Order: sequence, then C-alpha cells, then structure tokens
Amino acid sequence: MDFRRNHEMKDSSASQKTLIITEIAIMAAVICILGPLSIPIGLIPVSLTPLTVFLTVYILGQKAGTISCFIYLLIGLIGIPVFSGFEGGPGKLFGPTGGFLISFLVMAWIAGAFYDKTNKIWIQILGSILALLVCYLLGTAWLAWQANIQIFKAIQVAVIPFIGFDVAKIFVAVFLGKAVKYALNKANLLKTT
Repeated sequence: MDFRRNHEMKDSSASQKTLIITEIAIMAAVICILGPLSIPIGLIPVSLTPLTVFLTVYILGQKAGTISCFIYLLIGLIGIPVFSGFEGGPGKLFGPTGGFLISFLVMAWIAGAFYDKTNKIWIQILGSILALLVCYLLGTAWLAWQANIQIFKAIQVAVIPFIGFDVAKIFVAVFLGKAVKYALNKANLLKTT
C-alpha cells in the first residue's frame, strides 16, 4: 500500500512539474508574440514587452514569471525576431537599448515579489512602479554608456517619452493579471502559484 501511495505521489509531482514548465513556456511565448509589436517614436519604440512581462509575472508569480522572461531573452539572443520592431540577435540584446531588455529580468523579479506578497492592488502597483524605475535606471545607464551620451540626454530620449505609457501598462497588467489569474485558478489550470 505504501509503495502504491509513493508511486502516485511521484506521478503527481511529475505531473505538477510538467504543468509548471508548460505554463512558463506558454507565457514566454506570449512575451515573444507581443514583444515585437511596437510604435516607433524615436530611438526606443513604445513596445508591449513591459506590459507582457508584468502580466506574466502577475499570473505565474515571481520565480516562474522571471524564468519566462529569461527564456524570452534567450530566444531573442539566438536571433529569433522577438524584440521590439521584430528584431533579434546579440546586436540588439547587447546594443544601446539592450540594457532595457536585460533589466526586464530585474523588473520581473522585483514586481513579482510584490505580486506574491500581497493582494492589495495599490501595493502591487507601487511595487510595479519601483520595478519600472529600476528598469529605467539600468536601461538608461546602459544606453548612455553604449551610445556614449550624457545620462541626462539618455533620460530625455529613453525615459521621459515612455513614463505615461509604461504606468498605463502597469495598471492594465495588474487589473488584467488579477482577472486572468482568478479565472485560471478557478478552472484549476494554474499550478505555479
């Protein structure tokens, strides 16, 4: 009897791991599909990537959401055009705007910590704004270094035009994420949280 129970527990554990891996892969695919969509308004286009990163982390949680984001970056690194403007490859990831892409990992980790710790929407939004500020800081520093421009010029080009768009994306991600996560949990389709 103990053997049978242990075997069922191992099957259940393997099944849970498979579901978690599937969820991570699906959300990485969502980032890959929506990430290239952008509106060029200057050196850095307005893209849906921050929205999908926040949404992914909200739905999957800090760890699994950050892993999905990492997979997205790896897919782009190998040359598949999943970055804004349908670009990919090391030149894009390590180019002037690559700091923003790489900092999505830190942004996901920070936002995920807030999403996992509380159900209070205003705290989740504040956590997301903090995560976005860190993304801006790292991405802007990278841009200034890569493009050999002053930090204030980098802020003017890469941050100021995007603040309103990015804050709106946070609100959409938190409210949409809450609804999607609730629906997935109710349907017993979400195993990562």
